[in-house]
Order: sequence, then C-alpha cells, then structure tokens
Amino acid sequence: MTTPPVQPHIHGTVPVLRSFDEKRARECYADWLGFNVDWEHRFEPSLPLYMQLSRHGLTLHLSEHHGDACPGSAMFMRMKGLVTFHADITSRPYNFYRPAI
Repeated sequence: MTTPPVQPHIHGTVPVLRSFDEKRARECYADWLGFNVDWEHRFEPSLPLYMQLSRHGLTLHLSEHHGDACPGSAMFMRMKGLVTFHADITSRPYNFYRPAI
C-alpha cells in the first residue's frame, strides 16, 4: 500500500519590508506598533541590519540591504480585534502616522 502524497499547505508568510533608518524603524514597529524584536543580524557591525519582528501571530522581516523588498510596497493582513489593536496603537504618541479605522 502506498501512502498518498502530502498536499501542499502554506502555514504562513513572512513579508520582508525595506528599512532605511534603523532608529525610525524601531520607533515605528517596536515602540508604536508594539512588535517584539525577535532577532537581529548584521554580517559586520557597520553593515546593514536585517531583523525579525512579531506580534499577535504576524512575523515581519525588516531589511536595510540594497535590493531587498521594494520601497512603497503594500501589505494586507487579516486579523480579529482590529478595534482593540487600533485603541492600543493610538494610545501611544507617534508623530508620523495617526490611523483611523
């Protein structure tokens, strides 16, 4: 008896977003949006940063490497608890963006 092949199933995706300013990226993603910084990588201290962030089941990669990701790209995600998430992020000051639902 042969075992049927396992059907493909995608467990999740990890969007890679371009970052040009480490300080501002941390202010936005960690301080304002509340993402955890899971890990960071640089090939050498003076080289570009590549890091992973996560929150509420979403994992993101931010890259300062030339050629990674596209500036100005968009990302869509499905979530529950949008009103609660919105209340959380708008309770913290952030000068660059004040989203509405």
